[in-house]
Amino acid sequence: MKIRNLDLGAHPILLAPMEDVTDIGFRLLCRRLGASMVYSEFVAADALVRMVNKSIAKLTVCEDERPVVIQIYGRDSGAVAEAAEIVVETAHPDVLDLNFGCPVKKVAGKGAGSGMLQTPELLLEIVRHVVDRVSNRVPVTVKTRLGWDLEHLIITDLAEGIQDAGAEALTIHGRTRSQMYTGTADWTLIGEVKRNPRIHIPIIGNGDITSGAEARRAFQDYGVDAVMVGRATFGQPWIFKEMRDSIDETPFAVPDVIPSQYALMTPDWMLDVLKEQVRQSVERIDEYRGILHVRRHLAATPLFKGLPNFRQTRIDMLRAETVEQLYAIMESTRPLINAHFNSN
Repeated sequence: MKIRNLDLGAHPILLAPMEDVTDIGFRLLCRRLGASMVYSEFVAADALVRMVNKSIAKLTVCEDERPVVIQIYGRDSGAVAEAAEIVVETAHPDVLDLNFGCPVKKVAGKGAGSGMLQTPELLLEIVRHVVDRVSNRVPVTVKTRLGWDLEHLIITDLAEGIQDAGAEALTIHGRTRSQMYTGTADWTLIGEVKRNPRIHIPIIGNGDITSGAEARRAFQDYGVDAVMVGRATFGQPWIFKEMRDSIDETPFAVPDVIPSQYALMTPDWMLDVLKEQVRQSVERIDEYRGILHVRRHLAATPLFKGLPNFRQTRIDMLRAETVEQLYAIMESTRPLINAHFNSN
């Protein structure tokens, strides 16, 4: 798949943009484990225009994580275009993405994110303004949903408008805004958009891809050009290697950058990956906040699912305040993890 001159190879698997998740450390880890391209946390256009430090900090990009996408959102075409200029000048991303899919109330309720699905003409105006402003330097892409609700499934027509406005790829999450993240993602409309003979830009499918088999089926059944993975990465960034191994003819070769004496994809190796994620988070922020930041992944990882009498260990892990404490607790789980996996 290509976005302009950016060649992502066959059947690319992309890391979805997720607020307070896809920081630079997590993006880099996912790239090393097989993600074809990674997306930043979304950044508010208004905050960039006002030069809010926290938002400007989200534009930090590491060369080793490229290709990388910076995603922005907003509802004023002038502000979003100005923010796009700031992104291009500051981060020099490989792609600039416009978020018209975030369903959370604080975003969509103000008319931004998936709230833009209620005002499709304004959505297209924003795309055109941003394309006019920065597309001579970077490809502009869009991420959105099927529609506002099940009574307003507008994506098939909207996709054509987004393409005509100058977007060079479109990611579609197979839910409406009203569904939030509930129910099951509907890929039928994603496939319909891809089959539309008028559509010539890459179509990226998103929603409920949690395994290599599901990723492979998305390519086979719906013909998408790429698959985007979001919540399934929580606590298991190695899911990209699993998916690459399932789709490709040869296993994905993980660079020798994760310190571990264990074989790839074994429970011991996965635990070392989580420890490396802790280390990177602490190194990037500081010990206390870095541990807080990574707790979501430790709470969600399937590595600890089903372990007997694990409740107190989980509580202790989530209460740890130093790396030394946290590592000691994580190491104490190693025999439990191996016994559990060997029994299944």
